[in-house]
Amino acid sequence: MAGMITRSCPCGLPKPYAACCGRFHRGEAAAPTAEALMRSRYSAFVKRDEGYLLRTWHPGTRPPRVEFEPGMRWTGLEILETGGGSAFHSSGTVTFRAAYAGGVLHERSRFERVEGAWVYVDGDFVE
Repeated sequence: MAGMITRSCPCGLPKPYAACCGRFHRGEAAAPTAEALMRSRYSAFVKRDEGYLLRTWHPGTRPPRVEFEPGMRWTGLEILETGGGSAFHSSGTVTFRAAYAGGVLHERSRFERVEGAWVYVDGDFVE
């Protein structure tokens, strides 16, 4: 039954993956806000979509490849605070907690627009 496979997106929003972050991963749409990009990048880590992560990384800080931790299982995303990052901004921050089996990553990420598209610049761990 088709309805059985429609689960909510890994990013935590109630929409199914295909209609949520999946559109961005497939290149059918660009994330409209820094928060949407943050959520789609979290989903890309869950799905191990290296191509999307590299495409949405600032050219000045992008690594040559993404190292996925073997056995790392992401279990949830919580957005704590956003600053800027809307259609009217050229930069923004998103503070989040990303839970994984055995711990939590708490980070304040910086995002900028490059040629109109939101990209991840870098982040600071929050104690």
